[in-house]
Amino acid sequence: MTEQRLPLRVAMIGHAFMGNAHSQAWRTAPHFFPLPLRPEMAVLVGHDAGRAAEAAERLGWAESSADWREVVARDDVDVVDICTPGDTHAEIAIAALEAGKHVLCEKPLANTVEEAEAMTAAAEKARADGVLAMVGFTYRRVPAIGLARRLVSEGRLGELRHVRAQYLQDWISDPEAPLSWRLDKSKAGSGALGDIGAHIVDLTQYITGDRIVELTGRLETFVRERPYAESHSGLSGTASAERGPVTVDDAASFLTSFAGGAMGVFEATRFANGRKNAIRIEVNGSAGSLAFDFEDMNVLEFFDASEPAETAGFRRILATEAGHPYVAAWWPPGHGLGYEHGFTHQVVDLVQAIADGTDPSPTFADGLQVQRVLAAVETSSDTRSWQSLEGG
Repeated sequence: MTEQRLPLRVAMIGHAFMGNAHSQAWRTAPHFFPLPLRPEMAVLVGHDAGRAAEAAERLGWAESSADWREVVARDDVDVVDICTPGDTHAEIAIAALEAGKHVLCEKPLANTVEEAEAMTAAAEKARADGVLAMVGFTYRRVPAIGLARRLVSEGRLGELRHVRAQYLQDWISDPEAPLSWRLDKSKAGSGALGDIGAHIVDLTQYITGDRIVELTGRLETFVRERPYAESHSGLSGTASAERGPVTVDDAASFLTSFAGGAMGVFEATRFANGRKNAIRIEVNGSAGSLAFDFEDMNVLEFFDASEPAETAGFRRILATEAGHPYVAAWWPPGHGLGYEHGFTHQVVDLVQAIADGTDPSPTFADGLQVQRVLAAVETSSDTRSWQSLEGG
């Protein structure tokens, strides 16, 4: 007899790129992992009723709506999954938490520190009633990243000295690529810094178990004007003759100090021609090093400095064994995982936390700390100064 599990009814708000990825995760997770609750894809919300209905049917949601406020207030919704642009995160998340719904919110948590603080306060208040909130830094859930964190926590790298992190893309390196909401500060909050730089800030702090406490940085916008998209053309990405301003950064670079003493070097850009989604992390310690590149995401490179010099070298570890994080639920060793699996693992961890009544990771407080780092980079770039994040 099949075990009867209590349902966990999910409403997802937004159905573009992230909505597609989250939908796939909600569909897949209960079929590969023995979840303590049964996720139900109850309702999908979009601002256009017709497009939302089409997306709901295509992605597997039971129904659709164009009114997120009505959906958040419904008694038959347990979780609100926010996949919208950053300017809407705070309003939706706070309303959902106040309505007693668990919340999963895409990163970065908000567009400003003030919004992130309000969201974190709402999450802490809701936590007293057993309502949980998580921010969606999915790259934490790549098995090779989980292995990297474990090696550091076990002391295999010794005292950490250097952290290097890059997130390299080229999707707007063409100056005629049309404007989108990601290039509008009022919608996105920032450009490469918040969209992709947030990931490497979170990843390095997750892997090292340490926090950035000081930094200096620079932001640059290489292409300051772009054609508007022809939204009425029906062709995604088609440009019009009319042009508008780019109000976010195209690239960010910053130097950091970690609380434990390690030095950090960070770079995030959408102008690295030939790099599609290269997330590169290297950590050097007194006893060893590790290196990761998402474009070879099933591999972690590890160097053990205690080995004889004659045979020492970076070891290529294929992180597809059953003992690696999450992998046992999937394929035999050597059959790699992909981008979408991180979102599935995120669902698994959130559902387990809800069932256990424990804080999911990363929390809104973690998202707030990343937001403070992003804000400090912007301030540093504006003032050409070092910024302190002591205690943050």
